[in-house]
Amino acid sequence: QVHGIVRRSSSFNTGRIEHLYKNPQAHIEGNMKLHYGDLTDSTCLVKIINEVKPTEIYNLGAQSHVKISFDLAEYTADVDGVGTLRLLDAIKTCGLINSVKFYQASTSELFGKVQEIPQKETTPFYPRSPYGAAKLYAYWIVVNFREAYNLFAVNGILFNHESPRRGANFVTRKISRSVAKIHLGQLDCFSLGNLDAKRDWGHARDYVEAMWLMLQTDEPEDFVIATGEVHSVREFVEKSFKHIGKTIVWEGKNENEVGRCKETGKIHVTVNHKYYRPTEV
Repeated sequence: QVHGIVRRSSSFNTGRIEHLYKNPQAHIEGNMKLHYGDLTDSTCLVKIINEVKPTEIYNLGAQSHVKISFDLAEYTADVDGVGTLRLLDAIKTCGLINSVKFYQASTSELFGKVQEIPQKETTPFYPRSPYGAAKLYAYWIVVNFREAYNLFAVNGILFNHESPRRGANFVTRKISRSVAKIHLGQLDCFSLGNLDAKRDWGHARDYVEAMWLMLQTDEPEDFVIATGEVHSVREFVEKSFKHIGKTIVWEGKNENEVGRCKETGKIHVTVNHKYYRPTEV
């Protein structure tokens, strides 16, 4: 049985988990039960944890968009940093320290300006965004609860994990959705930021299995989860267009660079500086 916390919104915000309802059309719950709550509200966290008495808690809640964290820095700190503390405190308040296993979604963004290659569990952290800095607090408060109260709590330092359920304003889905729209004749061109940014992209399904496995060990331990391979945004664009039979040729430099279709001569990709980050990892 799975219980989830969902934020109250004026519009439906359960699109990515609709298939998990017993009856998706009527939003009738089966083995997945949803509770209204928020990581900024400690009262509701205590109430939900006390009522459900879970055996495993996966804290996957966050303002998780790195670029947007520069605009919503305080909110990001509240949800991603202090929100984790609120959850841990709720476990303690409910007297479940000895019966709950806690998974914290840490992030490769902790490494930021990398101090060694490859990064491993002992690599010093150097976050480069309000998101990374908030997640750094969360990482250490999890370690602190583990050592102070003997809570089974682990940090999964996961590199980028993607799937069709990724939000549409993340670069992977932005590219794949835009290319699909171009193929269907619904769009001519779309804009991206730094084409040469490199990421280690894996599939969310594999990473969720890794999260679960981390809570099945005898002793709590933090792990880095990654594919060990990096690819550029530029390469992602090229592969996506190849999928619909188009070859992208790059022309110009920096903000004036464009991606032109070799077959038709049409410009399909442009660069917009508003999508650049103040500090890149």
